[in-house]
Amino acid sequence: MSSGEIKEMGDILANEADLLGMIKEYLKYGEFEETVHHFEKECKNKGKVVPKPRGNSLRDSKTLIIQKDLLSSFDDGDFKVFFELWTEFVPLEVRDCDPHAQKLEFYLHVHFTIFPLKIHLGRHDRADFEVRITHFKNYLETRGAALSQTTEFLPYYALPFVPNPMVHPSFRDLFQDSWIPEMKQELEKFLTVTLKVSNTPRLLSLYKDGGRNTKDTIQQLQLQLAEAEKRTSSYMRRFNKMQADHHNLIGVTAELVDSLEATVSGKMISPEYLQSVCVRLFSSQLRQSAAQSIDFTRPGTGYYSMSPYDDGYASSLLRASIAPQRPKEVPLLPSLDYDKLKRDLLGGSDRLKALLLQALCWRLTRSLQGEQRDTVLQAYISNHLLDHHSTRQKSVLLLMRSKNEMVRQYMARLINAFASLAEGRVYLSQVPSLLRLLIESLRTEEKDSVSRENVLGALQKLSLRRSQQSAMIEDGLIDWLVDELQDSDCLSDYTLEYAVALLMNLCLRTRGKRKCAENPKHVLKVLTDLLGHENHEIRPYVNGTLYSILCIHAVREEAKEMSMEEILRCYSKEENPELNRQIEFIIKQLNSGEATEEGPESDDEEEDDDDEEDAIETDLDKEEVLQLQPRELSGETLLTTEYLGIMTNMATRVKRRSAAPLGRSVDEPLQRPVTPSSHRNTHIIGCSLTTSR
Repeated sequence: MSSGEIKEMGDILANEADLLGMIKEYLKYGEFEETVHHFEKECKNKGKVVPKPRGNSLRDSKTLIIQKDLLSSFDDGDFKVFFELWTEFVPLEVRDCDPHAQKLEFYLHVHFTIFPLKIHLGRHDRADFEVRITHFKNYLETRGAALSQTTEFLPYYALPFVPNPMVHPSFRDLFQDSWIPEMKQELEKFLTVTLKVSNTPRLLSLYKDGGRNTKDTIQQLQLQLAEAEKRTSSYMRRFNKMQADHHNLIGVTAELVDSLEATVSGKMISPEYLQSVCVRLFSSQLRQSAAQSIDFTRPGTGYYSMSPYDDGYASSLLRASIAPQRPKEVPLLPSLDYDKLKRDLLGGSDRLKALLLQALCWRLTRSLQGEQRDTVLQAYISNHLLDHHSTRQKSVLLLMRSKNEMVRQYMARLINAFASLAEGRVYLSQVPSLLRLLIESLRTEEKDSVSRENVLGALQKLSLRRSQQSAMIEDGLIDWLVDELQDSDCLSDYTLEYAVALLMNLCLRTRGKRKCAENPKHVLKVLTDLLGHENHEIRPYVNGTLYSILCIHAVREEAKEMSMEEILRCYSKEENPELNRQIEFIIKQLNSGEATEEGPESDDEEEDDDDEEDAIETDLDKEEVLQLQPRELSGETLLTTEYLGIMTNMATRVKRRSAAPLGRSVDEPLQRPVTPSSHRNTHIIGCSLTTSR
């Protein structure tokens, strides 16, 4: 027998002996005394070696060594060794779920980051500090990200960007002589409790570790996924704004290049033209694409170029960078059997109803904008997906009253998706029972639940239409919104933005203004409090609401009583020229005479006031809570597997496009109904070149 085979056999025998020892240890733990006696006897007869169970002294010794190594690494500032030991020996469930462990881990990262600063800094120490700062940044973006909303830890997120933390007032405590001993004492207490000796048999420990609470792990992953989706949504909004600003700058640059060419050739540039260029530079009023908001037809003065790719205009290359791409062929989605769909939506299990509503919502929100999405929407409408076309049929909308929260949530998501599209709003506005169901849900759902957020979003988008505005005002929605906004700090960003925007849309109507005039002090108090809210996205809607209701004499008088002008001027000190100019307009309205009283009654004529805006938010499918079970179908797979219809995709109805919104000074507060999802990319920032003459 070779030496390799001998070694392999020795390993097998050693492993077998260790396993037999664990079995014996478990049997003794369970007090199976007779079984232990027979087990030992049979092992002896077969020549099997059963080692004695590992005693607590061995475990105690190992625990003390680990604890000593961790404390030694802490003293030496060796963060690599420390966190290797920390990750290996502090259980994952403790590090992820125990708030005390998370807090301690955060401060340990701070300790190791500033460690080189506590000794005399030389070149080597400075380089070491830079390495540690990079490591700390990585921690803040990964495991430390969960604590970014906690006030206690918030200042430390600025630590990597402070040139000299030793002299910064926010970090003064870190460099006190008492800080490290206190930290070490906390660490010792934690390790003593966490690394304590366990009498649990090794066999049981292996079993637990091998099948560690899968449910808890899944829940943790779901929470991490939700956080990631929130961050993605935030990044997408920022990206869309940056992209819109970039396109606008390119277009304005092209115009300015043309202007420079014109001046070189002796042509005069009119002040009006410069005014228009400046307004475009600062307004960023981009709609569906940059190409629609930039005039590509105005020719340059021309010049001679040797380049075969240049058409003779200096601005051509700039315009080409944002020229619309030729649309690609997009396949239409398969047709569905809507009769079967509605039968299962009305009569299926709650689980099936939720899955179907999720799939129908995804089909709309995840389809490609253009013909594919238009075809999906038209199929939903023509097949009366939400409403019944026969008095004998029940309406799918009644699922808003389902006892199952998951069904109500996905019904609300689907209605919100419909309301995000202009043709969808036309359809919803023709369903008589819809507003009653939505307002009922708004008042009964739990505060800031996903269901209520989607209901509020749908109502806000429907408020682009005048008939829906009137119905909401009649149903007392203004009073509900004002009361809800009293405690704005307890509302999610989505609820806050859509609630304020909905209030503004309703207050643009004469009926809405008069409703506010019934209790002006309460309304003005809530609005002025919102002016100071940390969420600056709501400011245009608050300003628009104030500007609208101050045309009522009773509201103006109440505003003067509460020194509204002084309050507004406090907020106008902020470094935001756009909002400052809007506040000046509001103050002018506040001090206006009786001539502006209430506006014409004609503004209550029931005419559609929808600007045909399609505004599906990037985060409309956020916080998905419906998790698939084994072999369960969902989304498009569920629809095309179980509900495939005859392949008869209808020709898409040509979408009506209204004329451009009525012009207004970019300085003024909003005076037309808007929805936050479309207004984010339409920032109202003015630039006035008017000079006194």
